[in-house]
Amino acid sequence: MRDKDIKNMANKEATFEEICRDVKNKKFAPVYVLMGDEAYFIDRMEELIVENALDDSARDFNQTIFYGADSNVENIINAALRFPIMSERQLVVVKEAQELNKIDLLSHYVDKCVPTTILIICHKYKTLDKRKKLLTSAKKAGIVFESKKLYPEKMPDFIVSFMKRHSLETDRKSAQMLADYIGNDIGRLARETEKLRIITDKSASKRITPELIEKNIGVSKEYNSFEFRNAIASKDALKANKIAIYFDKNKNNAIQGVLPILFDYFVNLMICKYAQDRTENDVARTLGSPSWTSQVKDCVTGIRNFTAMEVYNAIHEIRLADAKSKGFEFNSSSSDGEIYKELLCHLLRPRT
Repeated sequence: MRDKDIKNMANKEATFEEICRDVKNKKFAPVYVLMGDEAYFIDRMEELIVENALDDSARDFNQTIFYGADSNVENIINAALRFPIMSERQLVVVKEAQELNKIDLLSHYVDKCVPTTILIICHKYKTLDKRKKLLTSAKKAGIVFESKKLYPEKMPDFIVSFMKRHSLETDRKSAQMLADYIGNDIGRLARETEKLRIITDKSASKRITPELIEKNIGVSKEYNSFEFRNAIASKDALKANKIAIYFDKNKNNAIQGVLPILFDYFVNLMICKYAQDRTENDVARTLGSPSWTSQVKDCVTGIRNFTAMEVYNAIHEIRLADAKSKGFEFNSSSSDGEIYKELLCHLLRPRT
C-alpha cells in the first residue's frame, strides 16, 4: 500500500465495518491495535486480517503468533523488524496482549514500523491506558479500534441486522427473545446464530420464528419482554407477575434490558393517546410500524386500558425502577424481584 493510503487510514475513528471492508479489499495498515470489552469484534477482525493478508503458501514463513503471557516485547519487535520471505508482506499477531509485560515499549517499533510488516495487537476485555505512548503512536501509524459492549436495549436491533448478514430473517419479537436469553454477549449470539443457520439449511424458509427459537435454543416464547409488555398493556396482573417472577429467577432476563422496552412502550403510548385517530392503522402510521406488529397491537390495547395520566405516571415509575436497579439515590439492596413487584403495583393499580 502507498504511504498516502496508509496516512488516510490512520488518524481516524474507523468503524468495524470500515476496517473489514478495507481488509477485504487488501488495504492494510502496518499496525492494528484492537482493544476493548467485547472480544467478539476483536477476534473477528483478527481472523479477517489473517485470512486476507497472506496466501496459504506464504503463511508458514511469514506469520508469527505471540501470546502475551508467554512473550516479551523484545522478541515481538525483532520479529516485526524482519523482512518477508518470498512474499509481499509478513504478519505478526500478539494475542492476549493484555497479559504482555511492559507493552508500552512496543511504541518504539510502532514509531518506526516496517511497511512490509502487519502487526496486530489484540488487547481483550479492557482498553489500553490512553495516556500511554503506544496508543498515541498507533493512532498515528495505523488503526486503533475500541470494541465496546453493546447496551442491552440495543441488542434486538443488532440481532436483526446480524441475522440478516447471515442470510436469516427475523422479527423484532424473535430478536428480543434472543436478547433476553443471551444478554449482550455477541460471541454467544454468533454461536446461536450458527446453530439456527444449520437448522434452517434443512428447510425452505430462512425465517427465524419464536417457535424455532423455543424449540432449538430453549428460550420461552411465553416468558419474554414482549409478553411482559403485552400483559401490562392488557392489565393482566396474574400474567405480568408470573413473568416477573420468571425474570427474577432466570438471570438471563436482565432488568436493565426489560425496563427500556417498557419505557419505550409507554412513551409511544403517550404519543398515541394524543393522536387524532386511534385505529390500528392510524396507530401504525403514528409509530411508523406495520399494523401487524405486537408494538402496534399493544398500543391499541393500552389506549383502551390506560388514561393519559396513568401513562404519564407509568413513565415516571419506570424511570424510578431503572434508577433503583442501578443503585442510584435509592436503596440499592432491592432485588430485581422486589423492583418488579413494586413497579407492577403502580402500573396495574385498579382505577378508583
